[in-house]
Amino acid sequence: MPQTDLSSDATVATPRRQGPLVLAAALVTVVLWASAFIGIRGAGPHFDPGALALLRMAVGSAVLAIIAVRHGIRLPARRNWWLIAVWGVGWFCVYNLALNAAERTLDAGTAAMVVNLAPLMVVVFSGLFLREGFPKPLLIGAPIAFLGVVLIGMNSSTSAGPDITGLLLALLAAVMYAGCTLLQKRLLNAGSDATTLTFLGAVAGTIALLPWTGSLIGAVQTAPLDSTLWVVYLGIFPTAIAFTTWAYVLQRSTAGQTSATTYVVPAIAILLSWAILGEVPTPLMFLGGALCLLGVLVTRMRWRRRG
Repeated sequence: MPQTDLSSDATVATPRRQGPLVLAAALVTVVLWASAFIGIRGAGPHFDPGALALLRMAVGSAVLAIIAVRHGIRLPARRNWWLIAVWGVGWFCVYNLALNAAERTLDAGTAAMVVNLAPLMVVVFSGLFLREGFPKPLLIGAPIAFLGVVLIGMNSSTSAGPDITGLLLALLAAVMYAGCTLLQKRLLNAGSDATTLTFLGAVAGTIALLPWTGSLIGAVQTAPLDSTLWVVYLGIFPTAIAFTTWAYVLQRSTAGQTSATTYVVPAIAILLSWAILGEVPTPLMFLGGALCLLGVLVTRMRWRRRG
């Protein structure tokens, strides 16, 4: 009875038993995803968006294969295979291409501001279509966190102003993020094993990126070693490990609450940029980071109803 473990009763009971593990997995996810902005910036000048995405996903799929074999591959129901293929291509191919291309013309703060429209979309659509409702902590915390993202984005934008094409690409990434999160939650609710689902989706995304093989070969031959190592890092950590912990959290929490947690990503990203790239944040960026943390804290609260 695989679906019983993923019922609403189990979802409610699990956080009480595994709360620390879920929070630890969420922390790993947001820290590694924040580091991806640094990695994309480090590799971007030497890899075009398709080549970068293909090498990242090839490395990520190889590591995910090891994780899936050690965990035990449990194939999902055949009726869900086409949905898994759609989800994998959307999440691991289209999202990566859109974000990589957007960051060629947008700074990381602006890109993060637009992409982080996605958690708000997830909150709304998961309440409507996944029947998760609209808990007060989410309705209050998500806008607070998004306000923090806006402050970070406004203070890291270039004086030339944002590029329209870059903004549209970042918006496409946000739409793919939201849609794929909802689809992944539906697949998990249908009984799909989280680790196997992540591995199969990554393989589907990698196959969809194969047309950029020629570009990747040329880039690897000409790119400096440190840029190539940045892409390998992206494949191992922000992809294989972070998407595994993301699936773990999503399986044990609501889609709205899980996606709202990623509002911490821009705050961590500016700290990493400060530590690694020497980019000193402005006071308003610190304020934006604090609002991100406050908003996520509010979304994780549990409010009791009166009477």
